Amino acid sequence: MSFHKLKPSTVVDLLKANKITKVKLFDSNPDALRALMGTGIQVMISIPNELLSTFSSDLFVQQNLSRFMGKGGADIRYVAVGNEPFLTSYGGAYQNYVFPAMVNLQQSLVKANLASYVKLVVPCNADAYESNVPSQGTFRPELTQIMTQLVSLLSSIGSPFVVNIYPFLSLYQNSDFPQDFAFFEGSSHPVLDGPNVYYNAFDGNFDTLVSALAKIGYGQMPIVIGEIGWPTDGAVGANLTAARVFNQGLINHLLSNKGTPLRPGSPPEDVYLFGLLDEGAKSTLPGNFERHWGIFSFDGQAKYRLNLGLGNRGLKNAENVQYLPSRWCVAHPAKDMTLVTDHLRLACSQADCTTLNDGGSCSQLGEKDNISYAFNSYYQLQMQNEKSCDFDGLGMVTFLDPSVGECRFLVGVTDKSSSAELMARWGIYHICIGLVVWALTRCYIL
Repeated sequence: MSFHKLKPSTVVDLLKANKITKVKLFDSNPDALRALMGTGIQVMISIPNELLSTFSSDLFVQQNLSRFMGKGGADIRYVAVGNEPFLTSYGGAYQNYVFPAMVNLQQSLVKANLASYVKLVVPCNADAYESNVPSQGTFRPELTQIMTQLVSLLSSIGSPFVVNIYPFLSLYQNSDFPQDFAFFEGSSHPVLDGPNVYYNAFDGNFDTLVSALAKIGYGQMPIVIGEIGWPTDGAVGANLTAARVFNQGLINHLLSNKGTPLRPGSPPEDVYLFGLLDEGAKSTLPGNFERHWGIFSFDGQAKYRLNLGLGNRGLKNAENVQYLPSRWCVAHPAKDMTLVTDHLRLACSQADCTTLNDGGSCSQLGEKDNISYAFNSYYQLQMQNEKSCDFDGLGMVTFLDPSVGECRFLVGVTDKSSSAELMARWGIYHICIGLVVWALTRCYIL
């Protein structure tokens, strides 16, 4: 959900360069699936919640699975039926549609001879279960019946239980939450649960789910982490250092194979880091940090050093990104900014200004730099259209990068092909690309 979308082929090359072998999509975008064809990258596609009550399962399988799969096609392994459809804040709006959609989709997969290969899952938020200590975990009372039905179906078709766990949100939403408990470096506030001791929120949350599954008769159910990560901007506690420490700590914890007190030596089957790229067009209703979860910025450049445990010691940046020209829109230094308020409101209502807010990487700018940041965000969104930097004469274009410290004034990207790429397509250049075998491991990116 970006204002500046990279070409799907560029994103796939980024995945391959970082040896990422599994990816989760929040829809079934055909351009993304076409770019993933023949790559060997395993894919999870998703059905948005709002479509659960109306979609045709046969048509969905035909349009989003059958036509992309097969020899040389996309390696689609999972279909996510909704995304956190039981979230408390939805007030049960999607609750009654999930199980029927699952049943119909499974029947359609059987008819298409895909049921043995493509598995259905339902990514759940961790608020689907509750407890003061992990061993007492139970599903929310109003979900017990539907979860029993759902987990029974998942088990019968060989699918895992998918859960999204976010220690950052626990810290963000509760000022009393011990900060060190959100990370993986030990805690001065461990949770004691009988003979078990929990030193981080992830293990405690995971085992609460294990207990909840056990109470409905599925204590050995395989579990996949569908989302977990840490944002880098837009809130206090959301920064590059915290994100690196959390994600590296998580990866090291998983690769140690220690598991959790209730599942020793048995870490989750798969873990999908959230997320690959920043999303400047995402809703900020939960918080300004929502646009800053990426381990890469919107243009595919690594934000911090991270060893994914996939063979590379650090992240590799996206290559051949097509940027707009190196120019920025800033506040005119000679103009009075008294009447700038309406222009700021326009700019920030359409472009992304979340880094200017408290805790953001640009929150320490002076007044004029704040205005420049907003003007430039809008200007880049408008693909550097000359008129978009006018603001009634208050803006001007500069060729000097106005970035300050960690506050980056972006230059937009374009998905238009370069002349070299066009010539390559016309057959003027012939490039032979070698085949690479990518090693499989436990940590993947969505």
